[in-house]
Amino acid sequence: MDFDPDMLRLGVAWYAIFVVSTSLHEAAHALAAWRLGDPTAYYGGQVTLNPGPHIAREPVGMIVVPILSYLMTGWMFGFASAPYDPYWAQRHPRRAALMSLAGPAANFGLMLLAVTIVRLGLLYGVFDNPRHIGFTTLTVAFKEGTATSVATLVSILFTLNLVLFVFNLLPVPPLDGSGALPLVLPERMVDQYLNALRQPGFGMMGLILAWVVMGQIFPTIHLMAINLVYLGVASYG
Repeated sequence: MDFDPDMLRLGVAWYAIFVVSTSLHEAAHALAAWRLGDPTAYYGGQVTLNPGPHIAREPVGMIVVPILSYLMTGWMFGFASAPYDPYWAQRHPRRAALMSLAGPAANFGLMLLAVTIVRLGLLYGVFDNPRHIGFTTLTVAFKEGTATSVATLVSILFTLNLVLFVFNLLPVPPLDGSGALPLVLPERMVDQYLNALRQPGFGMMGLILAWVVMGQIFPTIHLMAINLVYLGVASYG
């Protein structure tokens, strides 16, 4: 994509929201683990919305990958992680599963926040329905001004957290969805499942599979979510 000042400003907006959303995601994991009996991430300083500890732990996923993904695709993606005690997870697989779900739940909460802001903006005449839906145009400003920037930020907040929510819930390692499966598996199968996840290469294979699947399903999920926001039919343009 062509580099210009508008691209730079939009990139700054994407990155700011990415950092906030990812930090909340990992802090939610760390807080849930701490409350459920594993203080590893707590002692590692991960129970915080300060992005510093999260960036220090995963500089590639928090800096390099987001910037490269934006330059290559026009939208942003990346990753971070929170440490946990694998022996605690082995002893308490259902607690570990709840810990896995805490991160996507945080992203779902941010997505609902974006929806609430959009609905209030429409109600009070600050926002308007866009003619065409896109990753940065969930809504548009009714009049030019500060509301234009707010509309863009809220649109990115919605889209990015929907991406993080859906992607992380895919039930393949090392994503959170695979860690949550012990909640629904029969107890006799949990140990076998957790042992299988530790096999070398599963994580890389899972990420490749998840990326391919995400590319196929996300446009449809995004459109369905937007239709729920507007209680009508939207279309990409």
